[in-house]
Amino acid sequence: MFENLESVLLRYEDINRELMSDSATADMDRYTKLMKEQNSLTPLVEAYKAYKKAGTDMDEAQELMTGETDEDMKELARESYQEAKKTKEELQEKIRLMLIPKDPNDEKNVIIEIRAGAGGDEAALFAGELYRMYVHYAEKKGWKTDVIDFEESGIGGMKYMEFMVNGEGAYSKFKYESGVHRVQRVPVTESQGRIHTSTATVAVMPEVDEDIKIDIPPEDYRIDITRASGNGGQGVNTTDSAVRLTHFPTGIVIYSQTERSQLQNKNKAFALLRSKLYDLEQQKRHDAQADLRRSQIGTGDRSEKIRTYNFPQSRVTDHRIKLTLYNLSDIMNGDLDEIIDALTTADNEAKLLKMDEQKQ
Repeated sequence: MFENLESVLLRYEDINRELMSDSATADMDRYTKLMKEQNSLTPLVEAYKAYKKAGTDMDEAQELMTGETDEDMKELARESYQEAKKTKEELQEKIRLMLIPKDPNDEKNVIIEIRAGAGGDEAALFAGELYRMYVHYAEKKGWKTDVIDFEESGIGGMKYMEFMVNGEGAYSKFKYESGVHRVQRVPVTESQGRIHTSTATVAVMPEVDEDIKIDIPPEDYRIDITRASGNGGQGVNTTDSAVRLTHFPTGIVIYSQTERSQLQNKNKAFALLRSKLYDLEQQKRHDAQADLRRSQIGTGDRSEKIRTYNFPQSRVTDHRIKLTLYNLSDIMNGDLDEIIDALTTADNEAKLLKMDEQKQ
C-alpha cells in the first residue's frame, strides 16, 4: 500500500536539497514555486514517515513477542504492538484522505449569486435571509464579503444578490451551496395561517486567477456606462460610473456599480465575466462525474433541490445526504459548519470509493 509515496518522498528530498543549495535564490520564480510545492507536500510526507515508523515499531514488537522469554517483557511488547498497530491504522486512513485529488479551486475566493425563485415576495425575503446567513458564516471564518450587484424587492427582500467572499479556502466551503434552496413557513401576509413553500437559487463560482487564460475578444462584448441606481448612501454613487458589460456568445450581462470609479467597476465586471466563463467550462467537465456525485452529494446542478428550511418545525434538511437538523435559528445566523462538514465527508467518501474502484 502507498507504493507511489516513495517517489513523493524522493521528490520532497530533492526539493529540500535544491532549496538549501547556494544557487537556490538565483531564480526567485523557481524558488517560490519550490517553496509552494514543499509546503503542499510536507503534511503528506510527515504522515507517511510516521506511518512507516509505526510499521517498524510493529515489527520490532513482534520480534520481542516471539523471542522474549520473560512474560513481563512479552506483555510490554504486546502493548507496544497494539499501540503501533492503532497508530498505523489511523495514519493509513489519514493518508488515504490526503491522497484524494485536490480541487484546484478550493483555496480561491468565491462569487455567489442568489436569485429569488418561486414564491413572489416571500421568495425575495428568503433570498435576503440566505444572503445574511452566508455573510454571518463568512464573518465567523474571518472572511470579507464584498457586494457586486443587487436588486431589492419592495418589502425588504432581495430579488437578486451577487457578492464575493474573500478568504483562503472560501470556495472549498461554499461550493456545496449551489442549487435550489426551499423555505416552508407561514408568510406575514397569510391571514389563514397556511404554510407556503418558496424557493431561491444559489450559484457558486470560484474567482479566476489572472494566470488562467480566458479569451474574451473585443468583438464578443459591449460596455455601456450608466448612472448607478439604488437607494443611495455610501454604497452607491450618483455619477456616471456604473458599468454594464454584455457578452454576446453567452448572453451574460453584468452590471457593476458598487465601486467609486468607472475604471474600478469595469475591472470588477471583467473579473466577474471571466469567473462566469470559467464556471461554464467547469460545469461541462463536471457533467462527466455527475453519476458519482448524484449518489453522494447530488449533481451540483443549479436546478437541483438541495435543502429545505422548515420554520414551523425549526428544521433544516439537506436532501443530498439526508441530513436533518433542528437548529434552524442557529443555521440562519451562519452556523453552517455541521452541514458543510457532513457534505465534505460525503464528498470525500465518494472520491475514495472511486479511487478504490479504479485500483480493482
